[in-house]
Amino acid sequence: MSSDSVYSLDTEWIVSTRPERNKTDPLKPYDWFVEKELCFDRVVKNTGTIFLSNKECSFKCLMCDLWKNTLTGPTPSGAIPHQIESVLPYMKEAKQLKLYNSGSFFDEKSIPHQEYEEIASLVSRFETVIVEGHPSLINKRSLYFNDMLSGELEVAIGLETIHPEILRKLNKKMTVEDFSRAVDFLNNHKIRSRAFILLRPPFMNEEEGVYWAKRSIEFAFEKGVECCTVIPVRAGNGAMDLLMAKGEFSKPSLESLEEVLDFGISLRAGRVFADTWDLHLFSKCEACFDKRRSRLDKTNLNQEITQKVSCSC
Repeated sequence: MSSDSVYSLDTEWIVSTRPERNKTDPLKPYDWFVEKELCFDRVVKNTGTIFLSNKECSFKCLMCDLWKNTLTGPTPSGAIPHQIESVLPYMKEAKQLKLYNSGSFFDEKSIPHQEYEEIASLVSRFETVIVEGHPSLINKRSLYFNDMLSGELEVAIGLETIHPEILRKLNKKMTVEDFSRAVDFLNNHKIRSRAFILLRPPFMNEEEGVYWAKRSIEFAFEKGVECCTVIPVRAGNGAMDLLMAKGEFSKPSLESLEEVLDFGISLRAGRVFADTWDLHLFSKCEACFDKRRSRLDKTNLNQEITQKVSCSC
């Protein structure tokens, strides 16, 4: 691990480093798509993802770039149901739906709880609805939304890393104990959870990044999480770019993502996915990139470890 940063890694500094955010329409999700995912019942199903446009997350995490597509003011009344309804006609074949809002679904400032009932009605045909949640906001309000759903609720929580010092520096405003309590709460009410695990957050070298990602996956499964998604950390949000310039952060390699995914699957403790968003950022070889991306996609779907792509690089 590198030495302490010269920066005070607090909310004020993180926000001060930001470039401009994108223009976001409160009546439209900023993105959506349908893809295949291996679901809890081990069946591959079409899965819709809607990236909702709403007020920025209350937590300003060091590595986050999701704020770029959020509103600067409160989420207008009725905006979230309108956004969901506008794209559902394009998701007729989807059995599972992710409602991702660049933060926590249970943050009242982002998703008004008065609209839970209308949202639940709109998504009533889906077998599973997946939302994001910060541990501090997973409470009775989560149960309130769960009770309204026709299908099952699953909550994705950003564990990030179990390294206590690095987790603190991420400005996540949570501990591993907070994560454990949130998962226990969900499990006690028969609500599944998945964990987001960072691959090589700042202040770690490549070897440390792989090591702590593996330990974090083990921890999440031990605490009762059913699914883990490994997210390679990237720059582009201002703060991470400055840390990269100072040698405090480097992007992880594609090889490391492959290694951590294979390790997680080898545990046979639950589903493990590699996040392939902007995957090209982590590749250093154009000759083998397409084949390696294809291998990751197939591994995500079948959860089977196959021979790695061979390349002269």
